[in-house]
Amino acid sequence: MDSKLKKIARTGYVAKGSVYAITGALTFLAAFNLGGQKAGKFQALDFLEKQAYGNAILIVMAIGLLCYVIWRAIQVFQDPENIGSDKKGKVKRAAFGVSALIYLALAISALMKVINAGGSGSSGSQSPGFMTGQIGVIIFAAIGIAVIGAGINQMKKAYTKSFLTKFDYKSISEEKRRKTIKNTGLMGLIARGVIFFILGYFFIRAAVESNTSEIKSTTDAFSFLQSSSYGQYLLGAVAAGLVCYGIYMFMMAKYRKFKA
Repeated sequence: MDSKLKKIARTGYVAKGSVYAITGALTFLAAFNLGGQKAGKFQALDFLEKQAYGNAILIVMAIGLLCYVIWRAIQVFQDPENIGSDKKGKVKRAAFGVSALIYLALAISALMKVINAGGSGSSGSQSPGFMTGQIGVIIFAAIGIAVIGAGINQMKKAYTKSFLTKFDYKSISEEKRRKTIKNTGLMGLIARGVIFFILGYFFIRAAVESNTSEIKSTTDAFSFLQSSSYGQYLLGAVAAGLVCYGIYMFMMAKYRKFKA
């Protein structure tokens, strides 16, 4: 694979990892009343904006996120690692496409903040007009099923430890590095799976109740965890898992092996 493309991918992983690490850290602090806030990806940008040299940081973040978007888009359309065009390959590449769109929106939001045209992320957002009525119910149900499917996939990766194959794990001799990759990947995937399950539940419940006026977000999932039994500890555990996922992305940036 072209070395420039590898650099783009690695830069993208650093940006994605940073978003997850900030999101998890802020939410962990909020869970135990140590400051912070229940934060999704867009709230992570709000946090960066408030820091010293916030605009410069946001520009760097936007560039990194755009690198991630480019990497995902190339995976979708050029398939540099030969994922294939069979049913499984198409589903995987379609998921890459969705990921590219999500992080493109995040990159655009970061840039809009720099030019003072952006706003703070919100807990939920109003659904587009076409999502009302029966069409909205069908769309919400489909999204809910897809998101739960994504959650199952995260749990499957954690259970089978298939994520380790991206590193040529068996060839890594340093034990500390091996443990960091394994443990952060495991905890991060589980945490993401939990969030996906909750978001999928929100969408399916909205479809069943024919209430498609508002789209729930990660912050709503955090609130759901916090309101449950032992909510403080559940929220803290999931938030810590997201920090782990951020670290896992950093390990991806440094040690991931790309297929020829």
